[in-house]
Amino acid sequence: MCGISARISLAPVITNCHDGCAEDRRTPSDGNPNLTCQLGGTAKRLATQLKASVEIIAHRGPDDSDVWISDNEEVGLAHCRLSINDLSSAGRQPLHSSDNQIHAIVNGEIYDYDSIRRECETVHGYVFQSDSDSELVLALYKIYDAPELFTHLRGEFAFVIYDSRQNSRRVIAGRDRYGIKPLVYTRLGSTLLVASEAKAFLPMGWSPRWNVRAIADAGWMLDDRTLFRGVRKVLPGHYLDITEQGGLQQVKYWDAEYEDKTKPESRSIDEMVIGVRERLVESIRLRLRADVPIGVYLSGGIDSSAIAGIVTELSRKEKVKIGNEETARVTCFSVAFPETSGYDESQDVAERTAEWLGVKTIKKIITEDTLAEDFEDAVFHCEHHHYDLNSVAKFALSSLPREHGIKVVLTGEGSDEHFAGYPCFPAEFLRESDGAFPDCELSLNGELREGLFRSAQQEMKGIWERVGGTVLDEIPAPPSIAGAGAVDTCDNLLAWHPTASLFAPWLQNRHANIDHRMTVLNSHSSDVQNKMRSLWHPLHTSMYMWNKNVLANVFLSCLGDRTEMAHSVEARTPFLDHHLTEYINRLPPSVKLRYSAENARTSGELGPIWTKSSQALQTINEKWILRQAVRPYITDELYKRKKHPFLAPTKWAQDGPLHRKFKGLLTQEAVEGLGFVDPEAIRKAMETAWGETADPRAFRFLLYCGAWVTLSQRMGVAKAEEDDWEV
Repeated sequence: MCGISARISLAPVITNCHDGCAEDRRTPSDGNPNLTCQLGGTAKRLATQLKASVEIIAHRGPDDSDVWISDNEEVGLAHCRLSINDLSSAGRQPLHSSDNQIHAIVNGEIYDYDSIRRECETVHGYVFQSDSDSELVLALYKIYDAPELFTHLRGEFAFVIYDSRQNSRRVIAGRDRYGIKPLVYTRLGSTLLVASEAKAFLPMGWSPRWNVRAIADAGWMLDDRTLFRGVRKVLPGHYLDITEQGGLQQVKYWDAEYEDKTKPESRSIDEMVIGVRERLVESIRLRLRADVPIGVYLSGGIDSSAIAGIVTELSRKEKVKIGNEETARVTCFSVAFPETSGYDESQDVAERTAEWLGVKTIKKIITEDTLAEDFEDAVFHCEHHHYDLNSVAKFALSSLPREHGIKVVLTGEGSDEHFAGYPCFPAEFLRESDGAFPDCELSLNGELREGLFRSAQQEMKGIWERVGGTVLDEIPAPPSIAGAGAVDTCDNLLAWHPTASLFAPWLQNRHANIDHRMTVLNSHSSDVQNKMRSLWHPLHTSMYMWNKNVLANVFLSCLGDRTEMAHSVEARTPFLDHHLTEYINRLPPSVKLRYSAENARTSGELGPIWTKSSQALQTINEKWILRQAVRPYITDELYKRKKHPFLAPTKWAQDGPLHRKFKGLLTQEAVEGLGFVDPEAIRKAMETAWGETADPRAFRFLLYCGAWVTLSQRMGVAKAEEDDWEV
């Protein structure tokens, strides 16, 4: 619900802390000159830098901002606020403990607020100074310390805590379990900078350079690296722990765990369906609390439609308030591409769903003009390239709630990742039989399962080719160090990564020695790789890899927080509630995906990525248990409908708005100014990426390069040189 920025002097922050309480030095958003003049010269400069830092990311919190600097002038915290819970001035940040020794800035939402607060007050005697859920972070740290405080946090969050107590003198910078909220950091000499977005580092003296290795080996979307040299992400489920004794360490406090395939648990289908339903309804109920109105993004898929249906049921039958709304009004927002694009079927479904539910829906038509106009702004906010214009469409959609007075929306992100909704998952499901269902047809008929497995592999490769993805058939696979299916999952993760032909000759030479699959596998710890090899079904291995790589580093960024917060809209993700996901992860593969030969004859319209030849994939009913769990809340049409990925069209007219946008953006001078892209590759792509016979891979080359040029111009990234190959 905000943007955060912090500057910490690493060497002296622990060793040179003053004894006792730190003096509370605030520089308020109104720039009160009397208070600012009370600061010393170093503090004045730091205050000015921090205020400029949060101004750059003020889109994350336009309602208020504040800066605090420690008495030793070596720690500075800055915060810009999007007020959602406790709209009063008591909710202003940075937050301070009653003894003024622990200080924090918090971005996000903590759920189950009443229960956690009551325990802090009655059991531990903590006295709250506000009604803001953010103060729970401060209270739980004071009560439990780290890492235990994280076990009590439920929601999406990123925060920085500075503990100035003599026996602690410690900094904690933590991120939620799935990486819903961003948190990046870099070092300038002995100074650590931490912020919601890298652009916030610019006023602090950061001079951005490209991390060409992370771009070339895809590490920016697979591990903790970013596009920028020296800028790292705090990994999901991790926190930075900075102490005098240990220096700076990144510590894991949580990880996903899956059913042990060697010891499957016996449960009835009804028990599992009810277990999913109860946890999903609870997750949605908790996310309806706010002191502002709440809306729902309705895409026409089962995920967002289920959320809209459950919200409607809770508000009408149980009289649950939707944010601060006393009435049972549910407002939904949806996006549609032009009818001629072939990508508009989901919008028709969304409209029929809204009519069935009797809810208000507000639609935005995404035209080619919209995409061309918003492209650069979307890239600037996301801070990375993307393979599709769907991120620009999401950027445009996120302007709608604010235009209609709504700050908070519920979204369906995370459902496909936990219920196996993507077409790359069925092959891994078919790779091995499911020990939890020894009497099912696929377990009894190994020949059938193996034949479907081989077909599903080939059909998935055909999908990648049709949409312009990279197929790694020609690259020999190394021996898998992570069990059956890990290599194929690597290839699916890398399908959106540009091929070497896009890069400048000097980078192509280095690119030839990169084993991209090992980049994926090395992003996972040895203990996780052991589980992949021996304990997890291949479906669960592939789901884990997808969630840790693409979900965390791409989807939750450019299809999530970055495009939503660009318009000061907070999105809440019920499907990523860890009480729900931990239950789903322990369910067997055969309730997430369900085989039936009848599925291929009843799957309905195929949409833009499926073909009638995808027979093996069509026999697998994705997200089967979710369909059963939400059956009371959705239409028959949605219950039977196959997954349709949210992708934008790749064929656009010559001399249209997008063609003109990229011709103006990708000049030879601009491309050469990147230093790591081959201008000739872009020239050729520009010739083949447009019109009815457009090459989708060439179009995606233009998207990648257009994003890099935009970032280089808006963030002042220096031209890449060979020594920007970060080791």
